[in-house]
Amino acid sequence: MTQSSHRPRVNSAEPFSPRPIPATAAHRLQSEAEAVEIARQLAAQFLTGAAERDREGYLPVEELDAYSQSGLWGLTVPKEYGGVGASYSTVAWVSSIIAAADSSIAQIAHNHLTLVAHIALDGTEEQKKELFGLVLDGWRFGNAFSELNSKNVAAFETRFVDDGDHVIVQGEKFYTTGALLAHLVPIVAVNDQGQAALVFAQRDAPGLTVTNNWSSFGQRTTASGRVQIEQVRVPKSRVVIIDAFHNHTAAGAISQIIQAAIDAGIARQAIDETIDFVQTKSRPWIDSDKPTAAEDVFTIQAIGDLKIKLHAAEALLERAGDLIDKAVAAPGEASVATATTATAEAKVLTTQIAIEATNRLFELAGTRSTLQQHQLDRYWRNARVHTLHDPVRWKYFHIGNYYLNGVNPPRNAWN
Repeated sequence: MTQSSHRPRVNSAEPFSPRPIPATAAHRLQSEAEAVEIARQLAAQFLTGAAERDREGYLPVEELDAYSQSGLWGLTVPKEYGGVGASYSTVAWVSSIIAAADSSIAQIAHNHLTLVAHIALDGTEEQKKELFGLVLDGWRFGNAFSELNSKNVAAFETRFVDDGDHVIVQGEKFYTTGALLAHLVPIVAVNDQGQAALVFAQRDAPGLTVTNNWSSFGQRTTASGRVQIEQVRVPKSRVVIIDAFHNHTAAGAISQIIQAAIDAGIARQAIDETIDFVQTKSRPWIDSDKPTAAEDVFTIQAIGDLKIKLHAAEALLERAGDLIDKAVAAPGEASVATATTATAEAKVLTTQIAIEATNRLFELAGTRSTLQQHQLDRYWRNARVHTLHDPVRWKYFHIGNYYLNGVNPPRNAWN
């Protein structure tokens, strides 16, 4: 991927035009194995410029185009609509591979993949045919869910009202990961009856303004800024009523497993960076009486500890993916609660290893690893910010309550 000072930056006041609709259809995946191989190839490309994008704040425009054109954004489209209908363990593995290279790019894709699941759960047959078809052609969905000033993450003040064959949407959103570079922006809005819906607006719709004002110290190039929605007209055919969380579905677990996979990817790459630095750049500590840093017994022990914790987290991710598949195939109170709890367990471990691995990188690699030329701090910054998406302290509670008291975890996008 080319890098230049002319590339658009995050937190910029410069206007940013909507991305063009893909001129050619995206690649059609033939198998899950092919998806994993493509993810590895893309990750190798994305890693090359990741440090520069983070340092300079370059938006991953070309990278995202390559990602969605690869077919991976259609990974979860059901087989009956032309996709491969990948298992969620594969979805998690692919997401973690991309996240290891650039966790911002992986997070931009997260909401799209989650929305594909919502279409499968809540869309009409006509909506599935149209929207899945667009996904397979390479269209990207963004995110206009959360609101900056509402009382909590599930309180929505954005409204939609009927207007003949259309609805009109009014409101404001923040944390809008992916909206800036999307082709369609699904807006979560409620009507006068309190019914929530996903309103799929064209990115270039009149009245829809995406502001590139994300300024976090981590996940810097997700462009997760603000969306202003001023009397935006959207055809009713693109209004998907949200019922998934009122029913026994795995919608929340599907969203969560991808979040957890991103943290696992950050951890994996941070550990690899630690090993490489210790082997090639670190000096042995004077008390070790060893000729190389890699022979320090305490460093050896620490790397072993990190690898064990990473592999445990990855194993729980795979287990959670298998249980989500079962809940999707046979939805019910028990199967959904089991999948949701298993995903929460994975989220706990991926959060722990992401923060620990990115922190211990500097302890084990030594002072010279903090030099700005290496830019290894981006792993810690990304892990610290991304793991804040939903508090792990509540995962412990829901997991314990499930096993101790038989209380199923709540059904929402954060569980």
